[in-house]
Amino acid sequence: MIIEQIYTGCLAQGAYYIESNGEAVVIDPLREVEPYIQKASKNGAKIKFVLETHFHADFVSGHVDLSKKTGAPIVYGPTAKPGFDAIIATDGQEFNVGDLTIKVLHTPGHTMESTCYLLKDASGKDIGLFSGDTLFIGDVGRPDLAQKVVADLTQEKLASYLYDSLRTKIMPLSDDITVYPAHGAGSACGKNMSKETTDTLGNQKKTNYALRAEMTKEEFIKEVITGLVAPPAYFPLNVMMNIEGYDSIDTVLERGNQALSPEAFEAAANETGALVLDTRAPQTFAAGFVPNSINIGIDGQFAPWVGAMIPDIKQEILLVCEPGREEEVVTRLARVGYDHTIGYLEGGFEAWKKSGKEIDQIVSIDTAELSKRMQANNIEIIDVRKKSEYLSEHMVKAENAPLDFINDSMAQLDKNKTYYVHCAGGYRSMIFNSILRARGYDNLIDVKGGFKAIKESGSFQLTDYVCPSTLL
Repeated sequence: MIIEQIYTGCLAQGAYYIESNGEAVVIDPLREVEPYIQKASKNGAKIKFVLETHFHADFVSGHVDLSKKTGAPIVYGPTAKPGFDAIIATDGQEFNVGDLTIKVLHTPGHTMESTCYLLKDASGKDIGLFSGDTLFIGDVGRPDLAQKVVADLTQEKLASYLYDSLRTKIMPLSDDITVYPAHGAGSACGKNMSKETTDTLGNQKKTNYALRAEMTKEEFIKEVITGLVAPPAYFPLNVMMNIEGYDSIDTVLERGNQALSPEAFEAAANETGALVLDTRAPQTFAAGFVPNSINIGIDGQFAPWVGAMIPDIKQEILLVCEPGREEEVVTRLARVGYDHTIGYLEGGFEAWKKSGKEIDQIVSIDTAELSKRMQANNIEIIDVRKKSEYLSEHMVKAENAPLDFINDSMAQLDKNKTYYVHCAGGYRSMIFNSILRARGYDNLIDVKGGFKAIKESGSFQLTDYVCPSTLL
């Protein structure tokens, strides 16, 4: 028997490969499905089923492609209505995989079709629960996402369903089974997830606030919905792709992996209205970039920020990447539904520079220089961290303009004024600066290292800590 969690850190997402006696299933696969196919082939196994715990919002699942390439049927829980062929299982239905049995547990709450899969060994003993977004380590799935897709659902209704699902389907299970959730810390599908990606159910009953035995439904609803922030705008769009289907990942990769000379790249940008996305490190970008491009670094929280900053998943995109990482970037965009990359700058920014074409820069200073300028002049400082981060601790003179709400934040600024912009570590501030630079804000200066460097320098007056618990 093989149970393998395939965890993808940038999405904080766990897919699962389960194999027994020459048969395998994959649960909640990522968009790129070749690794699952190769794993099964290497082991001499056949993928028998593709199991989906629900219609995901934060990423586009690979279920459609994996099913087409292997012939394995897609399985959803009760009430699911996909736009493609699938087995819609009944509550309690069982599927055999080699010597193992997988039982369907319908657990509405995060979404109405949400389903957990209970794994039984050859003797019939319960050994694992693949809990999707119903139960996380330290948290449960947020109940406000499906209301964006189904109008008559409210977060209170969904939270009520979730309370019942946890107490009738999950909490009665044996304490010694292992919980395998679909996400960990960093995912926007919950608010208090642990860094750990598996745990025993018994330990979760002791430590997870949502599984308190004495908790009333009213208390549960209040605690689960308190502190929820608005989900990224791309979430409902990903849900619809997961429901309706999508282009093959092979087609997306072929379209996106078109190498363009600087001349062809410039022509494509001018003729198509494509967005130029530069995925290099923030400080590398600041030193020189293609005019009007925006920076979202591939080595940061790439997918969530792409989803937050580019509202139209059908937007055509041209890429500037570190040479050799183009396919990685196209793939990671496709994971969250951005399928319309139309090419990349061959040779990267250095090729653009060598061609003699116009370049742009963003001034970036360290904290020592910031301190000098503050002493010499009354400068304006913009903190683009989340409101909760800002309220926790910030520079006394800083104004909060969260990147999460960039259009509102942009309205606070005067194009004719100079602003010094920082975030927590320098990643988000460069996103902010690049977007505003492309919109004609030419007087933004980036602070290297962000608030971490500001605090470590000891040169600046900071506010006292204010607990932001009601805003998290």
